[in-house]
Amino acid sequence: MRANKMRTSLTLLGLIIGIMTVIIVFSAGEGIRGLVMGQVESFGTDAINTEIKVPNNKKGSESDSQSGTAIVSGVQVTSMTLADMADINRLPNIITSYAGVLSQEQASYGNELRKAFIYGVSSTYLEVDKTEIAEGRFYTAAEENSLAPVIVLGSSIKDKLFGNSDALGKSVRIRQERFTVIGVAKAKGAVMFMNFDDFIYMPTKTLQKKLMGIDYVSFIVSKVKDTTRSDVTAEDIRDLLRRNHSITDPVRDDFRVTTMAEAMATLNTITNALTFLLLAIVAISLVVGGVGIMNVMYVSVTERTMEIGLRKAVGATSKNILQQFLIESILLTILGGIVGCILGSIIAYLISLAANAFGINWEFSIPIRAFIVAISFSAFFGIVFGVTPARAAAKLDPIEALRSE
Repeated sequence: MRANKMRTSLTLLGLIIGIMTVIIVFSAGEGIRGLVMGQVESFGTDAINTEIKVPNNKKGSESDSQSGTAIVSGVQVTSMTLADMADINRLPNIITSYAGVLSQEQASYGNELRKAFIYGVSSTYLEVDKTEIAEGRFYTAAEENSLAPVIVLGSSIKDKLFGNSDALGKSVRIRQERFTVIGVAKAKGAVMFMNFDDFIYMPTKTLQKKLMGIDYVSFIVSKVKDTTRSDVTAEDIRDLLRRNHSITDPVRDDFRVTTMAEAMATLNTITNALTFLLLAIVAISLVVGGVGIMNVMYVSVTERTMEIGLRKAVGATSKNILQQFLIESILLTILGGIVGCILGSIIAYLISLAANAFGINWEFSIPIRAFIVAISFSAFFGIVFGVTPARAAAKLDPIEALRSE
């Protein structure tokens, strides 16, 4: 191997790339998992989410998928109301809830005109969510019940409309209505692909009556007292809403209740599936690297026929020759695995630095199983692709091998 450095390096290249990719994939999987879980936790681990769902006649995930498709296609579910939220708040394990709807409108101030999401949420929003107010205040229950024209701006939409000027007390026009800015939220960033900094917060009833002309809500988020009883509380919410909506068959539910634990488990399953899918693709490059090692070992057998004959002539057995070539193959793959692990770790770290530079909360992490898998793959391919050329070398006739010179 030392005498043929170029050949050894080229042999290792394919395997190094494959192993390096294994490390990067595992690290990326951990980074994505941490990013998604962090975003889910930003809603609070003590929350239960109740959202509208188009009812249908099929059970299971296919039903949920069809329901989501129906909503995207424009099917409206109008059965969930603020009265449902009031009933949910009476459950023993519920501290409080907020209900909400979402709309998209043009917001203007002076010569500035921006399209923004109008996030209609109850006055109890801050008691459940982790959003903080940077300037001013959030609206009260009295302002919500009186349909007060007040809003709280996300940090980004505030900058777009007002720049460095003070927004408190100013009026923003949405459609033909004027709304007074009473607060500005702290920067929160994107959560689950939604940039809350571009949101305009408005009382649910104000958005319902003054802009949308509706009396229903799209979701209700509840805060629980005891998270260990979240599953029981979620079932209580389902029973309550079935009574309120006159539903006797659970298949016909027009809502979906999800605890944070369920949401995180689902997302964890998705990230694991993506990781294994990418590993399956990476396995192809590892096979290519292994085939390269096998070809080089075959060439080595041909070039070293005289050496093999001489060793057998002075007493080496076929087993000795087999072991020699097999050990060389395994050494090549283990060396490739070590170099691949080092390079993969460096690249994974650089990826995390780049992601954080772009404002993405990407934590650099490589699980121990990544190195175990990488080295195991190396040893496996070293044995599998090294056995055939090693056996070919071991079977050489010593007389014929010596004559080959």
